[in-house]
Amino acid sequence: MCSPMEAALLRLEEIFSTTFIQTIHSILQPLVLADPEPSDPCGKECLRLLQQLHENARRLWEVTEQSLLSLRQRSCCQRSTGLEAVLLLSNTDRVLQAYVEYTKSYTDCVAVQAFQKVSKKRSQRKALWQRSSGISEGLEGTTLCKDLYQPFVHHVQQYMRLLLSLRDTLDENHPAQKLVMCAVTLFRNLEYFMKQALGQAVATQALWHSLSSRLRDVLCTPTRRLLQDSQDIPVVVTSLQAERVLLFDDALVLLQDHSVHTFDLKLVWVDPGQDKCVLHILTPEEEFSFVASNPKGQIAWQRKMTQAVSQALCGKKDFPVLGSDQEPSMPPECRCVAYTFHREGRLYQATYEGEWRQAKPHGKGTLKWPDGRNHVGDFCQGLEHGFGICLVPQASEDKFDCYKCHWREGRMCDYGICEYGTDQVYKGYFQAGLRHGFGILDSAPQAPQTFRYTGHWERGQRSGYGIEEDRDRGERYIGMWQADQRHGPGVVVTQAGDCYQGTFQGDKMAGPGILLCEDDSLYEGTFTRELTLLGKGKVTFSNGFTLDGSFSSGTDKGLYTQGVLDMAALPPNPSSTRKRQLGLGAFPVESRWQGVYSPFRDFVRLGCPGELQEALLGFHVQSSRELRKSQEYLCDERSDPKDCVGSMEDILKELLQHREPKALQQYLGKALSNSQHPLGKLLHTLMLTFQATYSGIGANKHLQEMAQEEVKQHARELWAAYRGLLKVALRHQGQSLEEENTETRNLQVHGLLLPLILPSFYSELFTLYLLLHEREDGLYSRGITNLSLLPDTKLLEFLDVQEHLWPLKDLKLTSNQRYSLVRDKCFLSATECLQKIITTVHPQEKLETLEKTYREIEATMKRVLGPEYKLPMDDLLPLLVYVVSRARIQHLGAEIHLIRDMMDPIHTGGLHDFLLTTLESCYEHIQKEDMRLHRLPSHWGPRELW
Repeated sequence: MCSPMEAALLRLEEIFSTTFIQTIHSILQPLVLADPEPSDPCGKECLRLLQQLHENARRLWEVTEQSLLSLRQRSCCQRSTGLEAVLLLSNTDRVLQAYVEYTKSYTDCVAVQAFQKVSKKRSQRKALWQRSSGISEGLEGTTLCKDLYQPFVHHVQQYMRLLLSLRDTLDENHPAQKLVMCAVTLFRNLEYFMKQALGQAVATQALWHSLSSRLRDVLCTPTRRLLQDSQDIPVVVTSLQAERVLLFDDALVLLQDHSVHTFDLKLVWVDPGQDKCVLHILTPEEEFSFVASNPKGQIAWQRKMTQAVSQALCGKKDFPVLGSDQEPSMPPECRCVAYTFHREGRLYQATYEGEWRQAKPHGKGTLKWPDGRNHVGDFCQGLEHGFGICLVPQASEDKFDCYKCHWREGRMCDYGICEYGTDQVYKGYFQAGLRHGFGILDSAPQAPQTFRYTGHWERGQRSGYGIEEDRDRGERYIGMWQADQRHGPGVVVTQAGDCYQGTFQGDKMAGPGILLCEDDSLYEGTFTRELTLLGKGKVTFSNGFTLDGSFSSGTDKGLYTQGVLDMAALPPNPSSTRKRQLGLGAFPVESRWQGVYSPFRDFVRLGCPGELQEALLGFHVQSSRELRKSQEYLCDERSDPKDCVGSMEDILKELLQHREPKALQQYLGKALSNSQHPLGKLLHTLMLTFQATYSGIGANKHLQEMAQEEVKQHARELWAAYRGLLKVALRHQGQSLEEENTETRNLQVHGLLLPLILPSFYSELFTLYLLLHEREDGLYSRGITNLSLLPDTKLLEFLDVQEHLWPLKDLKLTSNQRYSLVRDKCFLSATECLQKIITTVHPQEKLETLEKTYREIEATMKRVLGPEYKLPMDDLLPLLVYVVSRARIQHLGAEIHLIRDMMDPIHTGGLHDFLLTTLESCYEHIQKEDMRLHRLPSHWGPRELW
């Protein structure tokens, strides 16, 4: 047996299920079926509302039946099941949801007078008369309202009464006590919700009656509810004209004559002013204020609007609803909403979807225009700010300009990568939306004129020091620019090996200049725009002849000259003519690449902020040609510095842990090899400038010294960059960095940093040394070839090596061999050691290899003459010549000169310097004419050579 309270609840559910639910079904189903396809829009809307109400009534019936089932099971098996099995207590939220949904559907019908409209139609009126003949004509709609709602309200009230009684019958320790208390609270809230929902629906219905049909058509929707009307609590709107203010649950509406201003509540920010009667309203395109007649009016509007905005952002009304004793929850400052701009201006007709703050795009979002333009990225106070990707469609189909850049206050600033619809690609810096600073512009591969510009920009134009490679003409210009034209000192290098140097103005050479030809001929004079000889000039040929006169081009593109040819001049010094160097005085090495160094210095000056690391130091992508595929891909594909080397804070901390010489060398090597580390990024950019200047067409022997001093300058700048990072790291720890003197700095640059960065530039740099010393290396190679014909003993004798120094113990003969026939056996270990000189890059490593070679020669002598023997330096030269001739090192002259130019000055005057000088003497000896095969002593017959 169940308790009296439970029995009453069971009877209540049975009555509700068999009377009210069935009554609803009998009313709504005929109305829905009476006119299943109305032709007018109003009829279609009413039918939809009735169908929704009928569907929610059916769900309410299902929940009631399940509640009945749980109660009946409880009455039959009271001992085995507790109150927890009753659906009303075990699943109160589900029961409650059914009642809430029915209430919403019903009040939707009330707000737009759907019942009254339906009752006016003949087919629906007939269905109502068939149901009940007692309905007076003209009151069908009112009768429907009562039949569909009053029993429903009464049933909820009965629920509350029985639940309160059940609560009073249970003691505090009963297992179901908490469930009953929860159900009481929820159904009390339901009562208030139903009362509030019906009140809002009736007030909204009255509002629609008070408006003109035009305004009603614009504003009226079944789900919209009026929350506040300025006719009830007056406010004056400042900065905008409005006769009436209407606050709905989804929009704020200002009415002025026949105009309507509607503001989506999701994008409305309410800010109470210092004046207690003023309420500031912020929206994406308007800012205005409400001025109430008294503080109470301001508080009432603020409360209502705060609640309405919060509910609009949640997408539903609060449940439990706000009572008179509850404060509304404050809506979040940051919101994520889509909005289309309608006011004329930069954002006209653009749709922004993303994060907002104070009625302005702020955070991450997407901005799209109807013409296909769109921007994805970071925003601040309504403007593009931070990293972003912008696509701008071109006239031709499927062509876009893609800007993957950093932005500041709506304009491109700092580092970016841009691909244009013309297939040109720019990687570099911007300022105020224009190319500014260092950047690289590449033409499309299939363009009529292919080119690459690497250098500095100013306000969108090439300006300052820059390199342009014209691949079609096979030319490279190295020099100064102004207003997108060659202007100032410059050098032009051609694929044929010719070099021009002079002063350019208006994109052409102006005034005197020089031309260095591949055969070392020199022209000094004036040129045409196409760099052909024109006017007065002087040619100095490689044999010393000079031609002084005037030059011009004929119609058949030949060269005409009139002047004096002097064949009596002495031949010039071959070494001086071959080693003429260009660009040294014209482009001071300290000022060439300031656009690369400056962003790094700015980064350090600002304290190395992690959020500016990409903007100032640049970012890299795996394949720039993938940039315009999709913006989602672009954001994912962009390298994140944190994935590679950690945060900037971690980098600075690691710096402090590697200050000892050995640890510092390892750390710098690792940092410079990582293109995502600040130092690695800087080195990577410097490599690009070096390749742009000296590789390919630019590989010209007359630029060797210019390249050499550039590498040394990069080492100095990179060391200064490391010191800058270290200074910031120490400052974060409350410490300061000690100043270093010039001598200490030079030691670190040449001894520590230069060996680390030289491999990055070695290929291009060594190529220039090869070209510069090609002729001497050719003579050396012929000498090596001739000397290689001699057996070991003959070669040692020819080199005047004293016979007691010959390492004959190393020559192991077979039965049919003689000492005079053995080759490549003497000083074998020293020869193999010297051959390793070409496997190293840095001069210091090469010098160490040379020293090991010397030690191997000395060790060989000690095997021959005893461990106490000391090799005199006078005997070293012929022995080393022998080793060099047997090592057969190609391009030894280029190797020697690179070592001499790039070696650490600390070795000057020491053992390494002496050994290098000795190697230079060996190189010169091998080139001499008297060492060729045909000048060998006549007493050596051909058989003895072999």
